[in-house]
Amino acid sequence: MEDRSQWAERIIDQIADAVVVADRSGVIVRWNDASAVLFGFTAEEALGQSLDLIIPEHLRASHWRGFESAMTKGAMKLQGRPTLTRALHKGGRKLYVEMTFAIVKGEAEGEMLGSVAVARDVTERVERERAARAS
Repeated sequence: MEDRSQWAERIIDQIADAVVVADRSGVIVRWNDASAVLFGFTAEEALGQSLDLIIPEHLRASHWRGFESAMTKGAMKLQGRPTLTRALHKGGRKLYVEMTFAIVKGEAEGEMLGSVAVARDVTERVERERAARAS
């Protein structure tokens, strides 16, 4: 039987939702296959890049305020709660994504290693709901 870390890596690689892990400075360090499908960037293109890669420009300032606060305080308002937000696809189109966020903590007290986000595309659902309300 494989060790637990290998098993965990297989799960992340094979899960249907996008999993994006960033270090404490906001640099992407893990990008699963579903992230490539959702956002259009291969792992090779995304790894080592800033999270700005998938954050629309008009949301970046508020994202980074929240991110810095989370890395400093070790807590976030959105911890574990699904949140509807916008994201960028490599092709330039804006997506509606539902995301959950968590802080990745180290073993030492107060040590923040980075963050993880789990995302799924809900663009069709949001557009369908808006069209229904408009009619």
